[in-house]
Amino acid sequence: MSSEGQKGKKRFKSQFCGNAKRQKRRHDLEVGMQGILITCNMNERKCVAEAYSLLNEYGDHMYGPEKLSEKDDGLSESEEDDDAEAALKKEVNQIRTSTEKNLRRFQSVESGANNVVFIRTLNVEPEKLVHHIFKDMYTTKKKKTRVILRMLPVSGTCKAFLEDLKKYAETFVAPWFKSPNKGTFQIAYKARNNNHMNREEVIKELAVIVASQNPENKVDLSNPEYTIIVEIIKNVCCLSVVKDYTMFRKYNVQEVVKSSNEHEPQQPTKENKDENEKETQDTQHATDS
Repeated sequence: MSSEGQKGKKRFKSQFCGNAKRQKRRHDLEVGMQGILITCNMNERKCVAEAYSLLNEYGDHMYGPEKLSEKDDGLSESEEDDDAEAALKKEVNQIRTSTEKNLRRFQSVESGANNVVFIRTLNVEPEKLVHHIFKDMYTTKKKKTRVILRMLPVSGTCKAFLEDLKKYAETFVAPWFKSPNKGTFQIAYKARNNNHMNREEVIKELAVIVASQNPENKVDLSNPEYTIIVEIIKNVCCLSVVKDYTMFRKYNVQEVVKSSNEHEPQQPTKENKDENEKETQDTQHATDS
């Protein structure tokens, strides 16, 4: 290969590898992901560390130890004789294959909101894993975290626009609510860094969709079988359907480990009280409409 060709090849490889490294460093919450949305109080780095520790502990228990294939970033000898374009294509395929083989079971990504961590999951059922964690903590009352507040499974994501949500929800809620399946439900809604989704409208549309799947699906705001969680961050809508939402204190890891006597004297904070009242009013309004 001529010296000019070698220079071109190096230039292509250098440029591509630089772009690839920048892309690898940037992991953002996006449509299509499953995972666990975790809230904390100011210390996101510590929150991520606690999340990895907790999820790996219970993940290993449910799914066995994580196995990672070895990475092979080396170039084959035959590439030395290829031109720059062919080398670039091989490099692209090599990095893509290597990335696919080495995706971790749990991987932190940028959530797009302060005090919110998103852990993307792979080959894990977020709802079952998080429910297992809370069931154990509820039973043992053993406190395992300091900065994590709530852990919410995210089993599906779509674009945060009403029409996208309506279309996606038709299929998403079917395993729980489509006849012959049925159940009582409530809807818990929260939006962050998003000003084009209307809480009341979203809850109303979701309630209509659930009711259309089976007329026996009914709203229960005190002790529902299922809670449909809607968490919107920027332009991504995160969805899940969970059990024992009330018993597990809205999936709050700090509250679920407290004994019954510790809960009695406590008064809800103004923020939680306002949110509770809003959820109740909106869900009730949706079913009355």
